[in-house]
Amino acid sequence: MQWLLTLVVTFFAGMGAGLGTGFAGMSAAAVISPMLITFLDMDPYMAVGIALSSDVLASAVSAYTYGKHKNLDIKNGLIMMASVLTFTVVGSYVASLVTPATMGTFSVFMTFLLGVKFIVKPVMTTKESMEETSAKKRAVQSVICGVMIGFICGFVGAGGGMMMLLILTTVLGYELKTAVGTSVFIMTFTALTGAVSHFAIGSLPDWTVWGLCVLFTFLWARIAAVFANKAAPKTLNRATGIILVVLGIVIMLFTFLK
Repeated sequence: MQWLLTLVVTFFAGMGAGLGTGFAGMSAAAVISPMLITFLDMDPYMAVGIALSSDVLASAVSAYTYGKHKNLDIKNGLIMMASVLTFTVVGSYVASLVTPATMGTFSVFMTFLLGVKFIVKPVMTTKESMEETSAKKRAVQSVICGVMIGFICGFVGAGGGMMMLLILTTVLGYELKTAVGTSVFIMTFTALTGAVSHFAIGSLPDWTVWGLCVLFTFLWARIAAVFANKAAPKTLNRATGIILVVLGIVIMLFTFLK
């Protein structure tokens, strides 16, 4: 019966992660890791590696879908990605010196609170208002925000996708679809870097669990991204909010169970 448990756990983990990625640019690690650790008794380091691997294809297909609908800012996405990757390393180093145990639950509550924010106060920014910001100002903002996101992600150990979505919509003034598209574009490369690092440092994954997680996350991310790009802004805000609230509650339960 172990194979059935593995199939059920990876299906729901992949569904939650895929929906979170396709709708909100959320990292698959926030959903997959706690489920694999809680229900399959998997080593946490390997669980994170599998989750990051699942994130790569899911984020890539989501970014492709958003890009096809012209909801992706590649230029500023690349600028932000460079800052994020650099300062994730800096944040990780500082965290190793400080050991911030109290900040470990940061990303757990952030998913839930961000979901409530999208339901109560939806992002109704238009592409026209986005284009009012000069290219130079946007580039500088991207560097500064990338530094903030990278440092927090490295310091806390999670929450990169949620931080990007929050900052892209509230600080940089992106409309929701472009924010998610840009977020998943960046997450494709950050997840790839993280996955390769995990498997290079640690051991190779359980290939059955790895394959199922990658497959299910990819399929659900594709479904979510297609729906998100066709939805009206108000509908997308509500759908994104509901997905994040539900995932936030589930993640909190898994974290406390663990």
